[in-house]
Amino acid sequence: MLTTARVARDQLDAQKIAAWCGDIRSSDRVKDAVKEKNDRELLVHYRLCDEGFATNLGILLLGKSRDRARLSTAPVVQAIKYDDRGAKVGKFVWDDHELSPVELVDAVWSAIPDFRESYEVESGLFRTTVPAFDEVVVRELLVNALVHRPYTQGGEIFLNIRPTELEIVNPGRLPIGVTPQNILHAHLRRNDGLARVFHDLRLMEREGSGMDAVFEKLLTSGRTAPQVAEGVDSVHVTVSRRVLEPRVIQLLSRVDRDHQLRRRSRIVLGLVAQSDEGLSATELAERLELGGTAELRDWLAELIEAKLIAQSGRTRGTRYFVPPALFRDSGVSPRTTLARVQPHRLRSLALEDLDRFPNSSITEMHQRIGKEVRMRALRDALNALIEAGDVAFTGERRWRRYRLADKDVGA
Repeated sequence: MLTTARVARDQLDAQKIAAWCGDIRSSDRVKDAVKEKNDRELLVHYRLCDEGFATNLGILLLGKSRDRARLSTAPVVQAIKYDDRGAKVGKFVWDDHELSPVELVDAVWSAIPDFRESYEVESGLFRTTVPAFDEVVVRELLVNALVHRPYTQGGEIFLNIRPTELEIVNPGRLPIGVTPQNILHAHLRRNDGLARVFHDLRLMEREGSGMDAVFEKLLTSGRTAPQVAEGVDSVHVTVSRRVLEPRVIQLLSRVDRDHQLRRRSRIVLGLVAQSDEGLSATELAERLELGGTAELRDWLAELIEAKLIAQSGRTRGTRYFVPPALFRDSGVSPRTTLARVQPHRLRSLALEDLDRFPNSSITEMHQRIGKEVRMRALRDALNALIEAGDVAFTGERRWRRYRLADKDVGA
């Protein structure tokens, strides 16, 4: 952001300058050589001033409200609360340009009562109180909205607070190269100077999107991953208020006592632990927004080595799941499921089913044996039984029907 509005350095807000310089000097992310600079040198170093005048970035961060308003693209934030019928029941607005983007993060978080709400969840004998919205999640999403929005256009940032979710709507589209499908991995910056200030003030984890922190917090608290959508000229990020799988919280609490996992490992563990039947390699790669299953190795290596994730099957049929013993050690009762039934056991179930219901289609068998069993696994079991001479069939493809093979008594 270069200088387009002629605001002399001495016309900036003296109190904001003093507070900002103090925060920079107290940050452990700033080098000592930078901390030793005087206030004017710091402003130049962070490109807030140039040749005695404030840059647009300097006005945005340290300017007085009247000068910030003249930029026309200074952020305005509206938080609107809705009831369960979709009617507006509350509104908070920051449109007077008194606050810089750095100050807006604290102001929005502190002002909205919903961010202080919590409720109790239980899983068996386990009970814990969880926040309606995690502070890390809300702050990261606010930072993303403020740092990565295009400052070449106006538009307000909306926080739509509903009984079941929080939706943040940011003007403009995602930066070039970032899509809703790769946002977990993309770390492109649209506003380098602003991103650098937020990073050095510890308001964002690094000079990237910070979405991995959002994924981690949501998934390890038993919630779904954030839903990201791109409109014609806006970006929508929605996070759930509700905990779907309380047992994941208890599991991660147990794991954290014995392991110091990388963030990506915690994301994977949270994802897999939410599924009773586990996830196939393809499903896991899709949910992690990876290009293919070959990229899973680095995401899974730490968990498999620590025996926190187990696997069954091979190649495309590989499935990853949390070992039942780990759930039991965490005080959580593992749920019974046929999704990971062993091939020999599935063959026995198929024979038992055909003994009772001869001339059945595979669809009928699948419904009786259990829908959680993968259709492909049942088909493989039937093919193995046919090859062994235990099962016969009539018809082809979708008209095929199975029965127990006739056995020669004298054989």
